[in-house]
Amino acid sequence: MSADVSALLIDLEGVLRAEGHWAGMPPSVEALSSPEPFCVDTLDFTQWLQWIYIPRLRAILDQKGALPSGSQIQPYAEEAFAAKRIDGTRLLPIIARLDAAMA
Repeated sequence: MSADVSALLIDLEGVLRAEGHWAGMPPSVEALSSPEPFCVDTLDFTQWLQWIYIPRLRAILDQKGALPSGSQIQPYAEEAFAAKRIDGTRLLPIIARLDAAMA
């Protein structure tokens, strides 16, 4: 499972980069520290993927820790992409596979 998640994170990063959703500069510490789910009040969803989700999962994998179970971010991803008019054609299947891998 961890190898699958690692490969999916590489795919997710690649698509975020290819579609221009990868930022060179991190958001502020305050923005990254939001207590709201998905940092909805301070980050766009793609920023949350880049600066919170991907690094946290990679850290868990690097430490050989237990991945979170029951991850269901696809419904929020669909809503966030629709709200920002982001074409999720390539991103949503990867997110769905990550959700399934951590079910």
